[in-house]
Amino acid sequence: MGKLRIGVLISGSGTNLQAIIDAIEAGELDAQIALVLSSRPDAYGLKRAADAGIQTVSLNRDVYADKEAADALIAQTFKQAGAEYLVMAGYMRMVGPIVLGAFEDRVINLHPALLPSFKGAHGISDAFDFGVKVTGVTVHFANAEYDKGPIIAQRAVPVLEDDTLETLEARIHEVEHELYPWVLGHLAAGDIAIDPQTRRVHIANT
Repeated sequence: MGKLRIGVLISGSGTNLQAIIDAIEAGELDAQIALVLSSRPDAYGLKRAADAGIQTVSLNRDVYADKEAADALIAQTFKQAGAEYLVMAGYMRMVGPIVLGAFEDRVINLHPALLPSFKGAHGISDAFDFGVKVTGVTVHFANAEYDKGPIIAQRAVPVLEDDTLETLEARIHEVEHELYPWVLGHLAAGDIAIDPQTRRVHIANT
């Protein structure tokens, strides 16, 4: 059995991409990044990938003007690169039905809150502004409904009395950088399965 080949989608600085790269290089994650695709040509994550010798592709706003064509291009690009799973790491666009069909139950997303609470692009600030005492990080399979796919793993992050939004964000990102490689490690080991009836995710050897 060869290394798990993953494709990573980014839009920004790529800190979670870097955490995955670091876990692979440290021998903690038996996987290979086949390709990094960015929705923005100026995303710093592209430099992180290039520095690690990983193939990159960057798209721009014009490509996304036709959502279906962009979706088809993304699916084809990752298929040609030999990606088995797609990993969204700060990708700020919703993947469409063509990608989800090409990689059925094989598109993974990271969300900085405990789903189903605080969906959307502002999960950290929404939770902080609401005054919750506990928030966290969720890794889930993506589906056609935004932030509603089957949950793979979650980790709680307490909101401290003296927290600011910035200090809470920093601690959530620390947990993201631990949890995402952990999930991918179990994926690479074949430990993760979705029950076809309940759609619940089960992780063996935990």
